[in-house]
Amino acid sequence: MSGFATVDAYIARFPEDVQKILGKIRATIRRALPQATERISYGMPTYRLERDVIHFGAFKKHIGLYPPVRDPALVARIAKYSGEKGNLQFPLDEPIPYALIGDIAKSQAKPPPMKSKGPAKAGS
Repeated sequence: MSGFATVDAYIARFPEDVQKILGKIRATIRRALPQATERISYGMPTYRLERDVIHFGAFKKHIGLYPPVRDPALVARIAKYSGEKGNLQFPLDEPIPYALIGDIAKSQAKPPPMKSKGPAKAGS
């Protein structure tokens, strides 16, 4: 799934029914992250705000959303869609939860938590 220069080109390669879903996901993310820039990264549509914030991609039986969601406020809502590696998988034969995708995009835009450097060492 690589070699696409634009999100339009990426979406155009799929059947019409999947194109419609991808277009709605794209619009949902753009509404949630109006300042984000759009590009292809890792072979998928990607939205960036000083760093890559969210990616989505179409597969044979589902739409994948990356990276893993770490917002505790969303845990219960995303549980049904959790994939093997922390990504989310929205089955193509079920309604796509666009409002949830918008909330995830907003959540992913928050700065990542600062990593603790551990306790200060004596004498430093």
